[in-house]
Amino acid sequence: MKVAVVFDTLHPDWEDTDYKKEVEAKVEEAEYDVARALMALAHEVLMVGVAEQLAPVLERLAAFEPKLVFNGCESFRGRARHEYALATVLEMHGYRYTGSSPTGLLVARNKSLTKKILAHHGIRVPAFAEFRPGEKPVRPSELRFPLIVKPLLEDASVGISQASVVEDDADLTARVKFIHEKFHQAAIVEELIEGRELYVGLVGNQTLQVLPVVELTFGESDGEHRIATYKAKWDEEYRKRKKIKNVFAKGLSDEVGAKIGDICTTAFHALWLQDYGRVDLRLTHDDELYVLEVNPNPFLAAENEMADAAEKAGMGYTDFIQRIVDEAMARDSA
Repeated sequence: MKVAVVFDTLHPDWEDTDYKKEVEAKVEEAEYDVARALMALAHEVLMVGVAEQLAPVLERLAAFEPKLVFNGCESFRGRARHEYALATVLEMHGYRYTGSSPTGLLVARNKSLTKKILAHHGIRVPAFAEFRPGEKPVRPSELRFPLIVKPLLEDASVGISQASVVEDDADLTARVKFIHEKFHQAAIVEELIEGRELYVGLVGNQTLQVLPVVELTFGESDGEHRIATYKAKWDEEYRKRKKIKNVFAKGLSDEVGAKIGDICTTAFHALWLQDYGRVDLRLTHDDELYVLEVNPNPFLAAENEMADAAEKAGMGYTDFIQRIVDEAMARDSA
């Protein structure tokens, strides 16, 4: 089957053959892993990088006539908040594609809107407030310290550091101002929920498979807050030094496991996700579950947490990628 793999690129002049040289050289990037898996499955693959202009992307897709577009875009023109744009363009031009719709990508990107929808569905979320650029943060009395301040529209822990946790109104005002000036968007201020950091991958549509639960464990905090900062997620040297690891969660009771499945399935459907996604939760000492975020476009690289969870569930990486293809094809032909 003809499958086009589209992704944001730093090489606007590269053609399919240039990207495939990287694939053959086993360069580690999510889009190369996906393409490698698809080619191993005997699909005819075209790799299309998305840069500043969309016209070349559409020209290449039109010439190739793919049966499916594997959408690996995480941003447009360097802005993560515009990741929904390519799905919109693909849909407008009638292409079948993997992953969530523009609606799902847009809604789940907004942390405030996500929490309002989840709360409507009876899912526990941290108490929060949103402060738009230029707005002076006046903390609602029910919002109690410590609080964590995040950019409203970023993902992958962008904008989150130890300094994101604030203990008084002066620090809250300063951190909100930092978010406004650094990221040019609203800040969301949340109650800091102490507990275990859990990541739950899901695959499917009407019927969902809940993958084994991954836990982010914090080894040596040295007095630091146990939160998923950008460094805690992506800085390998920092992770090694602090003994931070992604492991499969242990010691979850059957009751908690069932509750995780119910909450994550409800969240997936409530936010209009498709094919695959991930829910980030906190499990408190008394077994209460809070949804922190829902990611409609999680990292799909081989040997990363989503792929590892799929493998734990019995799907090797190529099987996992084929499963996403199958879900997208079944959804669009239903």
